[in-house]
Amino acid sequence: MERKIRILLADDHVIVRMGVAAAISFEQDMAVVGEAADGEAAVRLADELRPDVVVMDLMMPRLSGTEATSAIMKAHPEMRILILTSFIASSDLGSAIRAGARGAIPKTSSQEEIIAAIRKVAAGQKVISKAIERDIALNRLAYDLTARQIEVLTLAARGFTTQDIANILEISPNSVKDHLKLIFLRLGVSSRSEAVATALRDGLIKP
Repeated sequence: MERKIRILLADDHVIVRMGVAAAISFEQDMAVVGEAADGEAAVRLADELRPDVVVMDLMMPRLSGTEATSAIMKAHPEMRILILTSFIASSDLGSAIRAGARGAIPKTSSQEEIIAAIRKVAAGQKVISKAIERDIALNRLAYDLTARQIEVLTLAARGFTTQDIANILEISPNSVKDHLKLIFLRLGVSSRSEAVATALRDGLIKP
């Protein structure tokens, strides 16, 4: 008999857990092995039950989905985490993905979409819904950064100096400094490190 995908559900809303569990119950290759109502319980049960996939809410008491994802991935990097959230525009979502979540889909997804996402994540694939990808793009537009400023910010995040960035982009160091000043202004920060941290947090650039 084929081994089932073992799933831990982590959500502080029992109705959501019941709905996902009901959808999974019809799948012969899946089984819910545990449920957690907060982030701390999710971390503890992941350690105790060793599920293949954790379906994780983003906003939970005690530990957020991002914090729980980070803790689980540090202890069990082989586990797959799928974020199921109502907050598709939250900066925490990008943080959860950077912490190691393999996928992220909105709670408005159909049962079929949720089941398909679980299977893909269990198989090691990344699953980011189009709605979430669109909101990440809108975050970038909301800051009114130009394509050139995104390039400068990306290179700054990689540790390149002002002169390095100027050489790579074939512009003058003063132009790089001017771009950085505008970036700081639009992100509401006062330093390069703050700008990089904000850009990574809000998904403006990739790590």
